[in-house]
Amino acid sequence: MNSTKQLLIIIATTVLTLTACTNHPSVPSTFTTENSLPTIYPDYTDVVVPPNIAPLNFGIHGDVTDCVARFTFTGQQTTFGSDNKVLIDEDEWHSMLAAAKGGDIKVEVFTRDSAGTWHSWQAFNISVAEEEIDPYVSYRLIYPSYVAYEMLSINQRNLTNFDETDIYNNFIVSGEADGQCINCHSYQNFHTQNMQFHMRQGHGGTMIVYNNNPTKINLKTDSTISAGVYPSWHPTLPLIAYSTNHTGQSFHTKSWAKIEVQDSESDLILYDVEHNEVRDISALNDELECFPCWAPDGRMLYYCSAHFEYYNDSLPRETEMIERFREVKYDIYRKSFDPATLSFGPSELVYAATADSASATFPRVSPDGRYLLFGRGEFGCFHVWHPDADLYILDLKTMQARKLENVNSPRAESFHAWSSNGRWMVFISRRDDGNYSRLYFAYFDKQGRAHKAFEMPQRDPDFYTYFMRSYNVPEFMVEPVTVTPQEFASVAKKDPVPAKYIVTDAPRGKKTEKEAEFLIN
Repeated sequence: MNSTKQLLIIIATTVLTLTACTNHPSVPSTFTTENSLPTIYPDYTDVVVPPNIAPLNFGIHGDVTDCVARFTFTGQQTTFGSDNKVLIDEDEWHSMLAAAKGGDIKVEVFTRDSAGTWHSWQAFNISVAEEEIDPYVSYRLIYPSYVAYEMLSINQRNLTNFDETDIYNNFIVSGEADGQCINCHSYQNFHTQNMQFHMRQGHGGTMIVYNNNPTKINLKTDSTISAGVYPSWHPTLPLIAYSTNHTGQSFHTKSWAKIEVQDSESDLILYDVEHNEVRDISALNDELECFPCWAPDGRMLYYCSAHFEYYNDSLPRETEMIERFREVKYDIYRKSFDPATLSFGPSELVYAATADSASATFPRVSPDGRYLLFGRGEFGCFHVWHPDADLYILDLKTMQARKLENVNSPRAESFHAWSSNGRWMVFISRRDDGNYSRLYFAYFDKQGRAHKAFEMPQRDPDFYTYFMRSYNVPEFMVEPVTVTPQEFASVAKKDPVPAKYIVTDAPRGKKTEKEAEFLIN
C-alpha cells in the first residue's frame, strides 16, 4: 500500500471517528440530579408520534453550554447532542421509530452549565403509535400583515423528512400594480390530482385541477353573492361545495384578538366540475351559512350557520355587522344529499352552540364518519384570532360533544383537519407567542381520546424563533402535488372560464317551514 493511500485511509478514519463522537456523545459519569423535566423547545415531552415522522430535533433552554440526550428503546441505546441542541440523524431516527413502533422511546437529557457542572434531568417518553401519518401536509404561508399580501405561498411539506416545496406562490405572477392573494387550497379525498385554490385581485379566479389538468374558473355569477370561498370536495364525485361570502374585517384597538373578520352575507353553492355549472344549496337571507364539509360517504353535507336579521335600514350591512359582531353565533347543521339528482334535503341541527351562548365553526368529519371535529368560541366563525377558540369533538353516534383534552391552549386553536386514517389531527395554534400560527399534530386513538399535541418538526429547533410567517389552513395529502408552480402561473395569466348558473328549487329568501331546525335524536 503506498503512502498516499495510507494517508487517505487515516484521514477518512479520523473523519468518521470525529463524526461518530459528534453525533453520539458520551453520557457524563458525574452529574447533579434534577427533579424536573428539561425545558426543551419544541416541547416533545411525553407525546405520541407517528412511526414515519421526521426527527424531533429540539433545543434546550436555560444555562446550557453542552448537552447529551440518551434514547433508550427495545433494549438499545443511542445518544445525540451538542451545544444546546439535540439534532438526530434521519436514518437512525427512522430505524429507532421502526424498532419502537407500538412502544416507547425513553429520553434522558443531560446538560452542562456555564460553571462546568453536568445536570441530569427527569426522563420523559416519546410513544410511537402503530398508525402512520399521511406523508404530506400543505398550508398557506402568510405574513400577519392583515391588509397586505406581497408574499404568499401555498407549500407542501414531506412529514417523513424536512423537504418543503412551493405548490404555488404569488411572486410568480404578481407585480406592484397587480398584487394577488391566494387561499383555500383543497383536495378530493386526500389525493392531489383533483384539487383547487383561489386567486384574488390580480389574475383573479379559482384554479381547478381535475385529473391533473389545471383550469382557471370564474365562479361568480349574477345570481350568487360572490365567487366560491370556503371549499369542500365531494369524496368521490366531481363536485365541490362552497360558501359564498361578503367578508369584511375590522380592527380592535385594545385586544389580543387584534382583528375581527366577519361575513355580512353568506350562502352555500355546489359546483359541478365536469359541466362547469353552479347551483344553490341554500341562500337564505336571514342565515349566514358557511364552511361546508362532506361526510366521508358523500351522502351528507355539514356546515355552520348563524341566524342574523338586519334591522337598521339606515346603515350599510357591513357597518351594522361591525357594530353587532358579538351577536353572531353559529350552530352546526347538515343536509342529506342525493347524488343522482344533485339535490339536498332540509337542514338538520347537529350541534346547538348557541344554546350555550357560544359559536361553533369549521366542522370536519372523521374518515370513519364517527366524529365531528369543530372549533368553538364566544362568537363569530373566523376564530384564528380569538384567544378563547378551542377544538371540540362531537361523537355522531352518541351526539355528545366535549372539549378536546391535551390539544387546546390558552390561545387560539383553529383550522383543523383529519388524516386519511382518522388517527391524526393537524391544526394551527398561536400558543407559542400569540402572534404567529404554527402547525401542531395530535394522535387520536381508537377509544376517541386525543393525546398531547406536538409542533411540526424542523431541522433546526430555532426555526420558529426566526420564521416570520404564519401557517394557515393545513390539509393532509397522501401524495404531493405534481403540477408545477410554473404550470399554475401559465394558467393563472389566462382569462377565467365563466361558470354557468343553474336554477334549482334550493331554499332562497327567508327560512321556510321546510328548513325548520330540529335536533337529531
